[in-house]
Amino acid sequence: MKTVMQIRTLTFIALAFAASACSKKQQQAGGPGAMGVPGQVKEYAVMAVKPQSAQLYKDYPTTLEGQQTVEIRSKVTGYIDQILVDEGAYVKKGQLLFRLNANDLQATVRSSEAQVKVAEANVNTARINLEKTKPLVEKNIISKFDLASVEATLQASEAQLAQAKANLENAKANLQYTLITSPAEGTIGTFPYRVGSLVSSTSSEPLTTVSNTTKMYAYFSFNEKDFLALTKGLEGKNLQEKFSKLPDVSLIMADNSVYEMPGRIETASGLVNQQTGSVNVRATFPNPEGILRSGASGLVRIPQYVDSVIVIPQKTTYELQGKHFVYVVGSDNKVHNTEIAVLIGNLKDNYVVTSGLNTGDQIVLEGIASLRNDTEIKPKLVDPATAPADSPATTQVKN
Repeated sequence: MKTVMQIRTLTFIALAFAASACSKKQQQAGGPGAMGVPGQVKEYAVMAVKPQSAQLYKDYPTTLEGQQTVEIRSKVTGYIDQILVDEGAYVKKGQLLFRLNANDLQATVRSSEAQVKVAEANVNTARINLEKTKPLVEKNIISKFDLASVEATLQASEAQLAQAKANLENAKANLQYTLITSPAEGTIGTFPYRVGSLVSSTSSEPLTTVSNTTKMYAYFSFNEKDFLALTKGLEGKNLQEKFSKLPDVSLIMADNSVYEMPGRIETASGLVNQQTGSVNVRATFPNPEGILRSGASGLVRIPQYVDSVIVIPQKTTYELQGKHFVYVVGSDNKVHNTEIAVLIGNLKDNYVVTSGLNTGDQIVLEGIASLRNDTEIKPKLVDPATAPADSPATTQVKN
């Protein structure tokens, strides 16, 4: 038994030596176990970088408002008798919207008219007394004191008449306020109150709103750095003149579609918000068909045109500790990991390189995950035009 165990042990050792010898022979012959052996260089697609012209963009969250949004409120207290338009309807300036119950105010008008008539009668009586008193004073039948008293009575009666007329005008105005019309042309909002509701000037909510949306204002914010970058170098004596030199901007709506009509940046606030370090800006978009609505959200897309920049696919880069690197092919066909500075988020699937690469440098286009620094490759030059194109909705790159 002992002899059998010894024979098995010797057999195992002999097999291990044989496997080790085969492995060494494969490495010497450049077989699958070879590492970094000349003659076994892998081919990689590479591209030569060159300056291009590119259209970049940056998106800013925005909230839309109509050029005029008016709250409709009742000036008098009353019950709603009629609602003469529907929610979302388009109305003209002066169009009748609501009618309030006017019974109490009509009674007030009639009472005021009666008070005016009484005051007019008192004035006429006072004038008659004055005309009767003057001859008697001239004949020294009565004293001048009596004349002054009659004149004072006339003045008081005239003042009471003026007050009665003012009360009548006020009553008529309040009666007119029961007919609530639109102060502007635009689109009607919602109705928090219905027929039969009691409303007044102190009601917490307006009867409705009217939004003039023929032009839409898109409000958004720049940080101070972006605002200076946007306006720096523009010609003009003031911001309005500088803004007139800017290109049109686009509106990305909530469904990610691009609004068909371009807008313009028109104005910016004169102050930088000290808490956020931002500048509020307003862009204006035409809205002749009423597609845009007040309160809607979206993105204002601002384009930027740059010349003579290097644009590379994102897949040619890798990130390490927040820095971006590419593999540049040297004259000895060995790759060297090179740090680059890029603009992120402007181009879909592409980066704009601001430093780290020069015209004519060749970078590895695909398969960079299998590479290490100083790895020798067999470069296969690929025309950049054959690289996957970016979406035309988000990127335009011109050679």
